[in-house]
Amino acid sequence: MRVGILGGGRWGVALSTVVAPKVEEVLIYDINSDVLKAISEGKHPYLSGIELSKNIKPADSLKPLERSDVLVCALPVQVVRSVFSKLESVTVVVNASKGLEVGTFKRVSEIIKEIHPQAEVYVLSGPSFAEEVSKGLPTAVVLGYGSSKEKAEKIRDLFNSARFRVYLNPDLIGVELGGALKNVIAIACGISDGLGFGHNARAGLITRGLSEMARIGEALGAKRETFFGLSGMGDLILTATSDLSRNRSFGLLLGKGFSPEEALREIGQVVEGVKTVEALKPLTDKLGIRAPIINAVYDVVVRRNPLEDVVKNLLLRPPRQEFD
Repeated sequence: MRVGILGGGRWGVALSTVVAPKVEEVLIYDINSDVLKAISEGKHPYLSGIELSKNIKPADSLKPLERSDVLVCALPVQVVRSVFSKLESVTVVVNASKGLEVGTFKRVSEIIKEIHPQAEVYVLSGPSFAEEVSKGLPTAVVLGYGSSKEKAEKIRDLFNSARFRVYLNPDLIGVELGGALKNVIAIACGISDGLGFGHNARAGLITRGLSEMARIGEALGAKRETFFGLSGMGDLILTATSDLSRNRSFGLLLGKGFSPEEALREIGQVVEGVKTVEALKPLTDKLGIRAPIINAVYDVVVRRNPLEDVVKNLLLRPPRQEFD
């Protein structure tokens, strides 16, 4: 069996270490020649201390990956459409990218199905930092599926192990949205921490942010309970509280006075929540969904409104019933 992984970043390579013991070959595609060279030497430039197994190999073109039994998407969301448009043959895809496409508001699985209608698409999400997965530290994630449970079980078994526990959830939409929306709330939590607002404020943002995620999810066809599982609450807690989180780190820098451009340069990697909030705000406006925390992040990151004004407006909103 051959698995192809689109994207040789930390997450794509971490997932290669998960599936490698169960398959004959794992091919990792990336456009970065330094990444490909490191993979060919059994290493990765951004994951220190790991040694890749010999059946994990680099690919500098997409053609070899078309022969894969399973394709894993670990690409930055905004390039998913262009990469999948270059693939001629796609049968089974596991999406591990988290975000929404700017301009279309589409989830990654929707983009893939639009280009390859015949493809079976699954979504792998949950609280899972690449560094810890690559080291074999215990992790629990969820696999979202939209049709056959029996087929989903086979994909689950490909990834599942004693150190990488995979649960199933038939709410593919909710699983995918949870992974995307939590990045925006994590930016808000980072901003709060950067401003020195403390643990109480962060807990409030996580809880109220989760409510916003669930409201958006329900409006888009997801099940509310999905957001209180691994891809929603689980991933949000991890991303909003850990120093390993790029989204929280980005928000932390904003709270300390960095501009969005300066913060992105400082981090030096893709921060998916930045583009997700750019795609999300017009969608919540269109659907009439109340999302004050997400709106506040949009005002700071996209509109560049003064942080002090945005925070003041957020805190001075009239109080409401908790579950209205």
